[in-house]
Formats: sequence, C-alpha cells, structure tokens
Amino acid sequence: MPVLKAPWSERNGRFSPLKAIVFAALFAPAIYILWRFASGALQPKPVTEMIHHTGDWAARLILLSLLVTPLRKLGAWPKLIAVRRMVGVAAFAYAFAHLSLYVVDQSFNLVHVGAEIALRFYLTIGFVTLLGLGALTATSTDAMIRRLGGPRWNRLHKLIYLIAALALFHYYLQSKADVSGAVLLTGFYLMLMVYRFAIKRLPLWSAALASVALGVSLTALLEATWYTFRRHYPFWDVLGANFDAEMFPRPTFYLALVGAAAILVMVARNYRPRLSLAAAE
Repeated sequence: MPVLKAPWSERNGRFSPLKAIVFAALFAPAIYILWRFASGALQPKPVTEMIHHTGDWAARLILLSLLVTPLRKLGAWPKLIAVRRMVGVAAFAYAFAHLSLYVVDQSFNLVHVGAEIALRFYLTIGFVTLLGLGALTATSTDAMIRRLGGPRWNRLHKLIYLIAALALFHYYLQSKADVSGAVLLTGFYLMLMVYRFAIKRLPLWSAALASVALGVSLTALLEATWYTFRRHYPFWDVLGANFDAEMFPRPTFYLALVGAAAILVMVARNYRPRLSLAAAE
C-alpha cells in the first residue's frame, strides 16, 4: 500500500520550503474571504460576494498554474515545476467552492440549480469548466500518470488551455458593466499563449519580449472590441483610454508592469557576465 506524503514533501520525503510556502499561500484567499464574511464586510449579500470571490480566485489560480512552466524557464528555476500540480488542485477547490456557494444561495434546491445551469449560457460554460478542472484534478496523481502513460496524460492535461479560456469567457459573461478584472486576467492568458507559441520558434529573450508586447496589444484590442459590441461604446474611445491619464491605470498598464518584472527576473537569473580576455589572463 503506497504511503501518502505530506504536500510539503519532496518525492524523496524531504521537507520542501518552496512547497510548504506555496501550500500555505493557497489557503490565504479562503481565509481572507472567511474573515471578511465573519466581520460583516461582505454585507448586504455575503453569499453572493463569496461566490464572486471564489470564482475570481479559481480563474487566477488556473492562470498561475499556466505560469509555472514559463516562469520556470524565464527564472531558471527548475524546482518550480513541483508546485504546478498543487496550484491546479487549488484552482479546482476554489471552483468547487464557487459552485457550492451558488447552491447555498439557491437554498440547496438542486433541481433549480440544474435547470439554471442548463438554461443560462454563462452558467453552462462555468459548469463545463468545473468538470474539466475536476477531470484534470482526478488524473493528477502519480498513479494516474502511470496508468494513462506519459504521452496520453500530457495530451489530456493540455486541455487546461481550453479550460482556462472557458473560465475567462464565463468571467466575462457574468460581469456587469465593468469587465476590467476579466480583461486583466485575459491579458495574462494571452501573454502566456503568445509565449507558448513563440518559445517554439524564437530564442528565450525574443519570446519573452514578444509575449509582453503582443499580449498588451491584443488585450487593448479585445477590451475595445468587447465594449463596442456589448456596451456599444465607441471602439476608438475605449482604445484611446489606454493613453488617457484621467483613465489611468488601465488593465494594459498592469500587464506591462508584470511583463517588465518577468523580463527583469529573466535578465537577473540568466545573465552571466563574460570576463574579458585580459581579466581572464
């Protein structure tokens, strides 16, 4: 019978400070949400607010799980891969809490909840996303990797890119007038997708720069397009808001800031000064 290892342990059983820190950090949003609930800060509709917060964190953690592989290479930090599974499982846990709180909000009327999921498109998208996360979580164990085999397991878990897109689409659809949060997370997703495409064809430095530049540009265009078709705002006015000091800061600013930070990390971790010939002698 296999021995269960603690989440903060390495494969060899040794304590991993990195895994311990990440494991503890993944509980922080839940603790913060519960604290706000207990303090009355989520009034007048505390359950509704908790639904929104858990959903937001599910989407954020999905993107963090996608960030692990690029950051592992950009930061020359191979051990970072050890926390990817943990972050993915946490994303499912927050998504499941998101649905569970919706059931609570509907007075535990499962028939009504099922009907709403079937009839409301944004709820259907959200439920499909949860099922996808559940499938990936259920097959994330070492035993399932051995049972499925490496190639089949990898093909299955590439569905995370589609699942992430569905989660963000759900986020957009359930947002009201302000979709800044959805735009910001979508921008991170676009940066990660551009990087994934570019790293197969370009050197590391070029792929990183391309992902930031194209990610920011595509996000600005997507935001303007969304507001044009959903809210009937003038396309060029929304696009121009990215350059308007009175509208600062826009989601594109945060994307550029995070992209610049990632590039600085890459430079710090990968730069190796070359000694001159004279110094070497």
